Amino acid sequence: METRSILETIQMVAEENLDIRTITMGISLFDCIDSDGERSRQKIYDKITTSARDLVKVADQIQTEYGIPIINKRIAVTPIALVAAASGDHDYVAYAKTMDQAAATLGVDLIGGFSALVQKGFQIGDRRLIASLPQALAETKRVCSSINVGSTRAGINLDAVAEMGQVIKDVAAIDPVNCMSLVVFANAVEDNPFMAGAFHGVGEADRVINVGISGPGVVKRALEQVRGAKIDVVSEQIKKTAFKVTRMGQFVGTIAAQRLNVPFGIVDLSLAPTPNEGDSVAEILEEIGLESVGAPGTTAALALLNDAVKKGGVMACEHVGGLSGAFIPVSEDAEMIRAVSAGRLSLEKLEAMTAVCSVGLDMIAIPGDTSAASISGMIADEAAIGMINNKTTAVRVIPAPGKTVGDEVTFGGLFGRAPVMPVNTSQPQAFIQRGGHIPAPIHSFKN
Repeated sequence: METRSILETIQMVAEENLDIRTITMGISLFDCIDSDGERSRQKIYDKITTSARDLVKVADQIQTEYGIPIINKRIAVTPIALVAAASGDHDYVAYAKTMDQAAATLGVDLIGGFSALVQKGFQIGDRRLIASLPQALAETKRVCSSINVGSTRAGINLDAVAEMGQVIKDVAAIDPVNCMSLVVFANAVEDNPFMAGAFHGVGEADRVINVGISGPGVVKRALEQVRGAKIDVVSEQIKKTAFKVTRMGQFVGTIAAQRLNVPFGIVDLSLAPTPNEGDSVAEILEEIGLESVGAPGTTAALALLNDAVKKGGVMACEHVGGLSGAFIPVSEDAEMIRAVSAGRLSLEKLEAMTAVCSVGLDMIAIPGDTSAASISGMIADEAAIGMINNKTTAVRVIPAPGKTVGDEVTFGGLFGRAPVMPVNTSQPQAFIQRGGHIPAPIHSFKN
């Protein structure tokens, strides 16, 4: 890196909240499959703890040597529904506990992959994993789960959508905080380093290092330099900034992969906010020209941001993947929280924004008495947006028992706090109860 770029990167880290949000090691568990569940779980524990034994140490070394903050060290594994199906186990809670124990042994922050892929139908392992979710998330601290219920290629499994609405209610009934660890996807990607959605895809190598990098504060500061300029200049400024940030992610990922002796996978350049002031995607949109996030024009501004981030990232690195773009999790973005609390940002506007952002309805608290059918309806809507637009969408909502609109749920740390948002009380129950399969769209047939 030339001297000027190095100095700019140092400034980004020191003044603008630039960080490596996560180094995530993906680990295949296919060689851990066994007809005996206990043997399989022992193989899983051994494979994870052996493969990632130096992950935290290497991340800490890089952070110390180069002064680049690395916030989280994480692991993603093959979807457990695929691994555990060969066993005779009817309850997969023990698999989640094994994952949790391995993560604790290694000192990593989170482990993802207690997951199932049911976009076109269920196999026995999928059903058992989904049934185990409330207890599994209640009895573990680091385990994250994702369920993929739809895709552009396969359509939407409406039976799975209906089931996940009830599962989310059941998880929240034990402890609403556990809902942070559960996300329902359409078009889930196999190389996502971010939680709760990370799992190690079946097309991946045995082990791989993926890096998730974030820097909303960096983009906002860059845009302050072009106030009043035409929107083309704004787009170019975002691209240039994303290029620099992605270069740093590639640099860190390459070093980590070399030291761990595993292949380097991808850099996920996602503008993932935190509750810290100055680290907000909403503030970027306001810097573009909105009085407040949620105002008319918000979706257009977010589309510009998301596209420019991707273009800048692709120019900087041949291996950009994951979800790359802009996240809009309400609880993790200080300005989003203020906009919701002031009534300037509604659930319906957030849904519109998900058509052009990286994921979907993320980290949103809703009244505890919201019906399972209404949650399923949200999932169906987001899956439809993803299916039709050939993009990843997701739902991570937190029904808060005993709380209603105007109350607040506090999660702490990077997860922040979430004002409880109103949900349309008209019920989609008859639609959801039809079950079956929403067919793939006509543009899915490309062979």
